[in-house]
Amino acid sequence: MKLGRRLPVVSVVVPVYDVEAYLPAALDSVLAQTHQALEVVIVDDGSTDGSGAIADQYAARDPRVRVVHTANHGLGAARNEGARHATGELLAFADSDDVVPPRAYEVMRRQQRRTGADFVTGSVARWDGGRLEELPWMRRLHTPRAAYYIEQHPEILGDVFAWNKLFRREFWDGAGLAWPEGIRYEDQPATTRAYITARRFAVVPDVVYHWRIRHDGSSITQQRSSMTDLQDRWTTKRMSLSTVRGFGSDKVTRTFVDKVLAGDMHRYFVEIPGCPDEWWDLLVAGVREFWGERTLAASGLPPVHRLTGWLVGQGRREEAELVMRFVAAHVGPVPQVPSAQGPRIDVPGIDPASVDPAALALRDFEVRI
Repeated sequence: MKLGRRLPVVSVVVPVYDVEAYLPAALDSVLAQTHQALEVVIVDDGSTDGSGAIADQYAARDPRVRVVHTANHGLGAARNEGARHATGELLAFADSDDVVPPRAYEVMRRQQRRTGADFVTGSVARWDGGRLEELPWMRRLHTPRAAYYIEQHPEILGDVFAWNKLFRREFWDGAGLAWPEGIRYEDQPATTRAYITARRFAVVPDVVYHWRIRHDGSSITQQRSSMTDLQDRWTTKRMSLSTVRGFGSDKVTRTFVDKVLAGDMHRYFVEIPGCPDEWWDLLVAGVREFWGERTLAASGLPPVHRLTGWLVGQGRREEAELVMRFVAAHVGPVPQVPSAQGPRIDVPGIDPASVDPAALALRDFEVRI
């Protein structure tokens, strides 16, 4: 960077709600960025603990920090409120219980400038009890360092996160982007629209975000067995799929349905054993709506979850429960056996003659026998 050249201001929106134990680490990481031309907009979303006071303390000692106090309206509304107050040329979002690596915004800003992309997205590492591990599928999606339009890289739609991206503010406003409010999983509809709308987006292989995994049950991603959670998941999938279909590319739509929409279903399948009847009925209805006659047997899920998804679509609850209980108790990979149609998985208690062979079949790269 030449001396005297003005760095663009990166506005970082940090929504806050009852995270006093995590907030200082999050804010310290943002303020320690090597890209120092920052504006940090903290939105205290009606916190009932000391989070609001902590935010005010940071604002009192660092002029780059501003705090907006609001009544509690939820994550999407808090992010939107912060974006309304942000004034920088570039826009980022960071959750208040996570950490941003020191060079994250510098790396993404350089890639944006080099490529002219409407936004840049980078890889993510899970931060679990002091252990930091890059998500393997994120590493795959963000290699190599390059710029694309969506038909060149439709699998990137699986990177739905809000907080590993840097947007040109002009693009954000021009595309009418906003986070859905009053609903969980608001990241996916907004990021899907960003990918579909962008003339060009760029990726970097660098880990630009440390995602803290909380085990106290307070994270919304730990509440999948509730009706509200599953209803919101189907709603945001429906919104995202509508955006993709509106783009009009068969290639993008097929990739999205099989590899992106299906990608998180295994997290719900583990909740099947002992689930309430109404939750099961809602799960079946959603699987049939999105995958219908094609079924999840054609998806990019691992073999045992393709089988479970097929059973769910058929309404075969007892067998879906059997598969999930077997997986929970079984140590190591699910057994594989040869068959007339080729190698398949073998779950005790499942009659293969009653199952579509496609739901049991192994793909070449999955075969171990």
